[in-house]
Amino acid sequence: MLATHAMKISYDGTAFFGWQRHGGKPTIQGALEDAIAEAFDMRSAVQGSGRTDRGAHATGQVASVSLPEGLDCPVGRERLNAVLPEEIRVLELALAPPGFHALESCIGKQYRYELWVAEDCPPEKQGHVWHASRPLDREAMVEAATHLIGRKDFASFATKTHFKPKSTVRDLSELRIEGDGPGLTVFMRADGFLYKMGRNSVRSLVRVGEGQLTSGDFRGILMAKDRKAATGAAPATGLYLDVVYYPVELFGD
Repeated sequence: MLATHAMKISYDGTAFFGWQRHGGKPTIQGALEDAIAEAFDMRSAVQGSGRTDRGAHATGQVASVSLPEGLDCPVGRERLNAVLPEEIRVLELALAPPGFHALESCIGKQYRYELWVAEDCPPEKQGHVWHASRPLDREAMVEAATHLIGRKDFASFATKTHFKPKSTVRDLSELRIEGDGPGLTVFMRADGFLYKMGRNSVRSLVRVGEGQLTSGDFRGILMAKDRKAATGAAPATGLYLDVVYYPVELFGD
């Protein structure tokens, strides 16, 4: 017999082609499913709370998976970590409540975006930040960011995919920028994120910080509700999925 379990996962996405299985290329989902096959001698699909892009990272991704009923969860977590690549860690493993699905049950997420604003980027930061060599006006970025807070139509900051979302309206409850340099961190919390919404928003905020856009220009991009009105996406290297929110506590921490 099998039962649905929830996993909290951290990973360094530098060496992976994103979350979703992608042929024979290394992915986070593929590595987890291969580890389950090795640790429990069974195949089981791992469903994440969402897909992270190639090169992006996580400290609190959540996934649902069917594992043997009655499994000792701490022991199961240790067995998985023993066979996973060192860049991927199962932080928590728990029996999930009835009907739980990591994506469909999700009610919100928090992402973090890391910038390194200096002429040079330390080797240990490379692949884990966006290295912005030009100075940024943090206060201008903070002012512009206020235009995104609340229930807004984020069509201008959503990269189109083959799967059209039912709505491009999202409730961004928090967007704050911390740090005095060279490290600058953008925190974003919403009830959901459109494809590349976070990275696209950060790219336009950085353009404000560089002086290429004003706060009014930034608001105009939002109001246009047109992806063509905005700039490109910030690199995936600086993006981290920190928290996934659910109506119930999954891990008791």
